[in-house]
Amino acid sequence: MKTILVATDFSSAALNAANYAADMALAINADMFLLHVYQIPVSYGEIPVVLNVEDMVQDAENGINELKKQLIQKTGGKLKVETEVRMGVFFHELKTVCERINPYTVVMGCQGSTATERLFFGGHTIYAMKHLIWPLITVPPEAKFSSVKKIGMACDFDRVVDTTPIDEIKMLVKDFNAELYILNTGTKEIFNPEVVFESGLLQEMLVDLKPNYHFITNENTDEGIMDFAEKNHIDLLVVLPKRHALLDRLIHKSHTKQLVLHSHVPVMALHQ
Repeated sequence: MKTILVATDFSSAALNAANYAADMALAINADMFLLHVYQIPVSYGEIPVVLNVEDMVQDAENGINELKKQLIQKTGGKLKVETEVRMGVFFHELKTVCERINPYTVVMGCQGSTATERLFFGGHTIYAMKHLIWPLITVPPEAKFSSVKKIGMACDFDRVVDTTPIDEIKMLVKDFNAELYILNTGTKEIFNPEVVFESGLLQEMLVDLKPNYHFITNENTDEGIMDFAEKNHIDLLVVLPKRHALLDRLIHKSHTKQLVLHSHVPVMALHQ
C-alpha cells in the first residue's frame, strides 16, 4: 500500500499541504502518515527559562490529532491516517521515519505568510529536497489538488542515464495517467553534439511514455520553467537534484530557492 508522508508544523501553509496530500492520496488509493517534529528551545540568557516539556508534547499531540480528524472528515472517512510526534532535529527525524515507512512521497508546505514562516519553510524545504532520497513534493499555499494530468520534468540533458530515475518517472506517469513534458533547460540555438546524444538516450529510455519535448530558452531558467508550467497548465513540476547537489547542474545555484519558493505549481524532487 502506498503511503504519503506529510510533515507539518500546523501552520496555514502546512495545513494546505496536508489537504493537498489527502486529495492526492484518494486519487492514487494511498494512506497518509502525519509527522510533526518539535524541538525544545535553547535559552542563552542569564535567567534560566523553565520549559514544561509535557505541555509541549501534549500540544503537539492535540494538534496532530485534530489535523487527523479534519482530514478524515474532509475525505468522508475514506482515508486511513496514521500520526507520529517526534522530538529532535527536523531532517534527522524525517529521514528516520522515511527509512521505516518508505513513503511513496513526502509532502511539505513551501511558503508561509510571514517572513519568519518563509525563512523556516525555505530552510527546511531546500535542505530536504537536497538531501532526502525519497520523492518530496513542495506545495504552494494557494495550490489545490484536483488531478495530475500534466507532469513537467526539467532536464539539462547531462548524464541522463546516471541521473534520471526512469522507473520512478514511469510509475508517476502511470499512477496518475498523466502526460509527460520534458523541459530542456539548455540553449536551443547552440549546437552541442553531447546534448544531442544525451537527448537521444533520454528519448529511448522514455519512449513508452511518448513525452512532449520543449526548450526553455529564458536566460532566467527558473522564471522560464515557471512561465511554461503556468501557461501550459502543468499540474506537477519534477526536478532532478542529482543527489546531494540540488539543481546545481540544472539551474544556477542562486535561483534554486526562487524556483521552489515562488512557483505556483507544486514541485517534486526525484533522486536517482
